[in-house]
Amino acid sequence: MLRRILWLSLGLGPIVFALDLAGVGDVLLFSLAAAALVPLAWLIGEATEHAAHHTGPGVGGFLNATFGNAPELIIALFAVSNGLPEVVRGSLSGSVIGNLLLVLGFSLAFGGRGELDRWSSLVSLSLVAGAIALFLIPAIPGWDGDPERSSLARLSLPVAIALFAIYIGVTWFTLRRHRSLHVSDEPPAMAAWSLPLSIGVLCAATVVTAVVAEILVGSIETFAEHAGLSGFFVAAVIVAIVGNAAEHGGAVIVAARGKIKLAAEIALASSAQVAVFLIPAVHILSWAVSPALPLSFRQVELAALGGAVGFTALILWGGRSSRGRGLALIAAYVGVAAAFLVAGDR
Repeated sequence: MLRRILWLSLGLGPIVFALDLAGVGDVLLFSLAAAALVPLAWLIGEATEHAAHHTGPGVGGFLNATFGNAPELIIALFAVSNGLPEVVRGSLSGSVIGNLLLVLGFSLAFGGRGELDRWSSLVSLSLVAGAIALFLIPAIPGWDGDPERSSLARLSLPVAIALFAIYIGVTWFTLRRHRSLHVSDEPPAMAAWSLPLSIGVLCAATVVTAVVAEILVGSIETFAEHAGLSGFFVAAVIVAIVGNAAEHGGAVIVAARGKIKLAAEIALASSAQVAVFLIPAVHILSWAVSPALPLSFRQVELAALGGAVGFTALILWGGRSSRGRGLALIAAYVGVAAAFLVAGDR
């Protein structure tokens, strides 16, 4: 039933494009574009999973890293080119926090009691903690003066390169430990799409995602103004949740089927991937878009990131899951969202 709804929802993409050409209001455009990105994110994840059946775990992992984060990456680059750096940083930090607290929280709440991979969980949390420490290098100088100045962008470049190196090394090690962090829910004998079809769907979905993301970014400011919300809150909460739609839905469905260990892996690995892969990728690619994006995160963002890592580590320290732990994580996310609402724009 859910898959049928997602397939039908793919029609929202062309509808959003047509309405944009017709010149309808930005509030409606933002709402429909956000809704359209959810099935597109699911389709990208679905095609990636089918492609991985043909390419093996190594290339499959690369495809997951590249296309699984495509919606967030595209949204971020359009926001950079539109001169919305706070939206970019907010959506990226919000994505990490959303995976740690919201996605993992719902996964534990739906999965109930079970055993988690404590070692792997702590590795993912350590990656995020290390990324936060490196973000302090360009962030602290940005708390005084112009946070978008070019000197901070130059200071962010070695941080991004270091995070890339960490990502490559840790990914290689974890892939050797367990072949893939993303396992299909289908039986091994599933009728996978052909490789050309999988790649074709990936490319087509990515192109449509790019068009919808451009419309979403172009309507953020008007939507925020009409909704009485700050652009930062819209990016860090609403856009971050939409960009992570594939991970959100996938983890919860897997957890509801009793695979709580896999669901936790999806949530935690996704948060680590955003911190040490997607954020540096956005920064490095922003040099081509211009102006380059400084990784000058606000105090409230770094405090929320650090608090999310610490609280999640406390919850998972024993390597066990429960509905109570899941509800505690969800409550923590509500608290973070409230803090972002109060913080407003810089």
